[in-house]
Amino acid sequence: MAEKTYDAADIQVLEFDDAVRASPGMYFGAAQGDPALATKVLCRVVGHSLHPAVSVARPHSLRVIVEISADLTFSVADDHVDPLDGHGKPRLGYYGSLLGNDRWLSAAAAAVSSHAVVEVWREGRGFRQELHRLRPAGAPEEFEAAPGSGTRVSFELDPAYFGSDSAITSDLTSLELHGPHCTGRDGAGYVVFRDHRDGGDRPECRLR
Repeated sequence: MAEKTYDAADIQVLEFDDAVRASPGMYFGAAQGDPALATKVLCRVVGHSLHPAVSVARPHSLRVIVEISADLTFSVADDHVDPLDGHGKPRLGYYGSLLGNDRWLSAAAAAVSSHAVVEVWREGRGFRQELHRLRPAGAPEEFEAAPGSGTRVSFELDPAYFGSDSAITSDLTSLELHGPHCTGRDGAGYVVFRDHRDGGDRPECRLR
């Protein structure tokens, strides 16, 4: 049997967002069509806030607020702003978006979203940018922000990708936010979940 040979024509190079949509299991640990995928996306984004890139913060040092407004809609905010450029503006990352390599899991979640909004703010100055999937709908726009600093990413997961019956679990206390290499949880960081589904009557959930 003749040995098959490969050349450059056999290699398909995917953009980051296309690669995420083609192989979500590599990023979120669940395949497309898996009912748990939406919950896994939430867990991985929140878990990355608790275990950020070394250049962002120490593990378990960030305070994270999660707001769930619908079965496929949520936002994740933490009290860190990625490095600014010499003009006091946020550095741009994927495709000119406010999501750079340090927040690659948020970028991956945006790739499987129909719409996402990124907001960053520091000392009263903020920048907001809308994304279609991970692609910017326009340049970041400046807004007057509250005191303090932080980053918030709001996601509307794509129902055409996830399926109409997919939903983030309502059992938030069961979420696993720590990977196998997490050895200590004694930092100041924590996660507060606020589930506004069903009229917002569900109690607030706090995890470390």
